[in-house]
Amino acid sequence: MRTLCSSTLIGEFFVIGFAGLVAMKDPDLSTSTVWTVSGIAMLLCVLLCGVVTRPGGIALGWALQIALIASGFVVPTMFFLGVVFAALWWASVHFGRKIEEAKARFAAQSGASGAEGADAA
Repeated sequence: MRTLCSSTLIGEFFVIGFAGLVAMKDPDLSTSTVWTVSGIAMLLCVLLCGVVTRPGGIALGWALQIALIASGFVVPTMFFLGVVFAALWWASVHFGRKIEEAKARFAAQSGASGAEGADAA
């Protein structure tokens, strides 16, 4: 799960950076405000890569997805991209858990067959 979720977060890191470049063209927003908000969001993406498997990591990831969608009020394209990344986040979590379950089953089966082989010798 960690690999899939981290890949999604790194993709979001770049999208947030590009959205910051687009937001700079808005005359109502100061450059410092745009880059403070974008920088914090980008930093959060990188930090979440390290804590995604810890308690609350997935919930923080969902909070980031909601913030990404809400950023569409500043850069309208982000409504679409936020929904796309929220779907990717869901898929990363959902299929990542399935992969972990399959790995655990395989390890249990390998351990059981290895123990049977050792008893036969």
